[in-house]
Amino acid sequence: MLSYRHSFHAGNFADVLKHIILIQSLEYLRKKDKSFCCIDTHAGPGKYELDGDYALKNREFENGIGKLWQRNDLPECVAHYVNLIKRFNSPDKLTRYPGSPLITKQLLRDKDRLCLFELHNTEIKLLNAVADKDKRINVFHADGLKSCLKLLPPFERRGLVLIDPSYEIKSDYQQVVESLITMHKRFATGTYALWYPVVDRSRNLELERAILASGIKNVQLFELGIRADSDEHGMTSSGMIVINPPWTLAAEMKKVLPWLADVLGINGEGFYRIQTLADE
Repeated sequence: MLSYRHSFHAGNFADVLKHIILIQSLEYLRKKDKSFCCIDTHAGPGKYELDGDYALKNREFENGIGKLWQRNDLPECVAHYVNLIKRFNSPDKLTRYPGSPLITKQLLRDKDRLCLFELHNTEIKLLNAVADKDKRINVFHADGLKSCLKLLPPFERRGLVLIDPSYEIKSDYQQVVESLITMHKRFATGTYALWYPVVDRSRNLELERAILASGIKNVQLFELGIRADSDEHGMTSSGMIVINPPWTLAAEMKKVLPWLADVLGINGEGFYRIQTLADE
């Protein structure tokens, strides 16, 4: 199924959390001189126009990056995220939002690599334009969950795999766990960052139980909610499950998530979760 277009949701509260964790993970990899490889299994078009028809339909960015844009009291890693987004906009107006490919591109060093997968026929063309023939970036018109396996382990032996499916169908929840298990067997020391939405909490609990049953160690969960769980409001929260996270990540999220829950929560319903699903 390829009907999903992230352009409707770009810059929303889920992107805020996802991209803060992506940036923090990449910055941690950059601390060592040795090169790394980042793999993005669902790259999308790479960038989004917030003044375009898709984004303006529901205006989800207004309760995400839009609420953070002009604040001067941002926690340090939130400020880092916002400043990176500002690189793509004029000083006085928020009109563009970079997807994970462009965010990652900003943090690559000359010796690092980025591998982008996208299956959508229209978005792959836009993604190739974003890559702009950068020699550090490879773009693949393929199913990232299946095709990225041929890249594991990367020759750098250091890296991050970002997994960001649409979850259009229920089987996506099972498929991501099966893919994670296979990836981890090939590259056990890599960092894996899996994004998930909360629309039906029972599916998320099954996802967490499946990851726990996989036997994979060193797994942390970070979730940001803007409303209490509900069948009426669509996605009420979202999170990231991170395998082999940077050792600094949990401490950073303990500072950031309460603040984001307060700022982005609707009618005081904001909440967060920080949980270790499996110890080292």
